[in-house]
Amino acid sequence: MKYALIPLLPFAAFLIIGLFGYWIKERAHWVAVPAVGVSFLLSLSTFFEIANGPPIHVTLYSWITSGAFDVSIGLYVDRLTAAMLLLVTIVSGLVHVYTIGYMHGETGYARFFAYIALFTFSMLMLVMADNFLQLYVFWEAVGLCSYLLIGHWYDRKSACDAATKAFVVNRVGDFGFGLGIMLIFVTFGSLRYDEVFAYSGLMDGQTINLLKPLGGEWLVGTLTVICLLLFAGAVGKSAQVPLHVWLPDAMEGPTPISALIHAATMVTAGVFLVARLAPLYNLAPAAMDVVAVTGGLTAIFAATIALTQNDIKRVVAYSTVSQLGYMMMACGLGAYTAGMFHLLTHGAFKALLFLCCGSIIIALHHEQDMRRMGGLKDKLPVTYWTMVVGSLALAGFPFTAGFFSKDDILVSAWLSGPLGQVLSVVGLLTAFLTAFYSFRLLFVVFWGDSRVGSGGASAGAPPAKMATHADHIHEPSPTMTVPLVMLAILSIATGYFGIPNFISPVLPSPGGGEVHHGGPATIIMLFASAMGIAGIVAAYVVYVRSPMMPQRLAEKWKQAYALSFNKWYVDELYDRTIVKPTVDLANGLWRKVDVAVIDALVNGVASATVLWARSMRLVQSGEVQHYALAMALGAVAILGVYLLF
Repeated sequence: MKYALIPLLPFAAFLIIGLFGYWIKERAHWVAVPAVGVSFLLSLSTFFEIANGPPIHVTLYSWITSGAFDVSIGLYVDRLTAAMLLLVTIVSGLVHVYTIGYMHGETGYARFFAYIALFTFSMLMLVMADNFLQLYVFWEAVGLCSYLLIGHWYDRKSACDAATKAFVVNRVGDFGFGLGIMLIFVTFGSLRYDEVFAYSGLMDGQTINLLKPLGGEWLVGTLTVICLLLFAGAVGKSAQVPLHVWLPDAMEGPTPISALIHAATMVTAGVFLVARLAPLYNLAPAAMDVVAVTGGLTAIFAATIALTQNDIKRVVAYSTVSQLGYMMMACGLGAYTAGMFHLLTHGAFKALLFLCCGSIIIALHHEQDMRRMGGLKDKLPVTYWTMVVGSLALAGFPFTAGFFSKDDILVSAWLSGPLGQVLSVVGLLTAFLTAFYSFRLLFVVFWGDSRVGSGGASAGAPPAKMATHADHIHEPSPTMTVPLVMLAILSIATGYFGIPNFISPVLPSPGGGEVHHGGPATIIMLFASAMGIAGIVAAYVVYVRSPMMPQRLAEKWKQAYALSFNKWYVDELYDRTIVKPTVDLANGLWRKVDVAVIDALVNGVASATVLWARSMRLVQSGEVQHYALAMALGAVAILGVYLLF
């Protein structure tokens, strides 16, 4: 029962706030925060149990039974699950506390707490699932919560559009995910993890003819097809290229949700999925190569975009996409432990960076354009120093948590083979770009002269309005600063907790994915540290020592700058090749089918009925002799038919 309470307590909070939110209102946090707090304590207790004992498997009840199809609701907790439970409950708990200050006085305060409690429940059930159908249900549930929370400010068109975009893009990946689960049942006759993993070795060598319906032949390994279909869901949820476009737009939601869902928990579900299914992916090397290459491309691609963005949250959002690419690259190379290690450390420092952005936004009265900031380090000292810690961890600076986890990925990549060596070079270049754009953000926002109220070239509050607030900037309430300090501590401490040793026993590697110590590993670690430090120094030279250099560089490299600033025109490409043709097709079909055929048939039936009714009205004259004549003629007709036949 204790294990079931871990997810059920946040769900109970959702029900209470959802049913009685009209009366609870500004006291909603008194329901949600204790529920998540107790869930964390139970997760911590479970963590210590798992560390000293075998995995825990609890079947709660039989869900669906129909012939050979038998699925139960169950909870499976091993070392990987235990680590994820701590990540979800710690970050969720701190975000709950932070939300008290951030959302104070906002419309929909209780509704917001209800949704984040529902999300916490869904995410916990996702990581504790013991079968694929349960995984899929709560995979979709966290997607629903994401939609609801991105569109929390539904009176803003941009928020509604962003929520719709996230929902639609994720449906593309989830369609493949659903097909993969169906193929698993057809292949194995079961959806339970343990049964599928136990029989997966017997499927090695079995193939599927993908061109059989067309009369051709293209044989592909069954496990390869399954893994690629499941990976489609991970590409959507973890915002990998080419389905990455929804995550930056999701920043339209309140900042606490950016930290909880779009940095530390929901978007990492795809990485968790690949690691959880390591026994399947190890038997599908082609699928693993696809995962690794997709991750490497995503890492460098998103990093190049983050270099030029001016919205403070979008910079951190593209950083999230890039770091998710790192994790996917590691898992694709068989370094599941390194990928999950980075997932856990990243959850701490990326949640910290987003919450720091929230403190800045609140202090500047919802200003998000970095060009209208500057000179804030003395006015927001707690936010500044905690953001320094988060930025150092993101840049992989020595002795921070990010240093250990990122180096594990790069060393594992280099030692995994030729593909891994190419991707490790991509990772080193990405490390330089990551350090550069993260400290670009720090220097532009906190250093130099204040530009608050300067107007600039951006849209936002009128300069006069901003100027009236420039002298009244201060740190937010303790409910917002205390979570920052705690996450800053975790951004360093998680590197020393021995996470790789804890989770590695449940993450089987195909070989070549483990970190080794020695000359090559030391050289890669030194290179990675040097690239990070070089990025920090370059950002300092460009944005502090030579403030006019960014403008000169943008003018000199106009085309490259335009590509980065416009996000490589991927959204425009989708708009022209998919969105507009689909809308045009829908409009054409509406006119030719809906209006010309369906509406015409319906309207024709109605018109015929009216015409018939008008004709029949002529018979109803109201004169008795006419009715008598009609009756006589009718009798004669009936008698005539009788006599003739």
